[in-house]
Amino acid sequence: MKEKVNEIIQKIRPQLQMDGGDVELVDVSDDGIVKVRLQGHCRGCAYSQMTLKLGIERALKQVIPEIQYVESVP
Repeated sequence: MKEKVNEIIQKIRPQLQMDGGDVELVDVSDDGIVKVRLQGHCRGCAYSQMTLKLGIERALKQVIPEIQYVESVP
């Protein structure tokens, strides 16, 4: 599952980079919890939770329904 998640993150990454941000995949647990690290402008942005839930999490769940949720780690 981690490989699939990484493939999808690679597809979304250019959109984040256009705004000066980025995302790094940290871990994918067996129970479907994805941990990412927001970087650049995304890290301190007031809209980072929207990016996380409506952008990254939504994109992952569309392709991999086993994903429970995505969380940001420091």
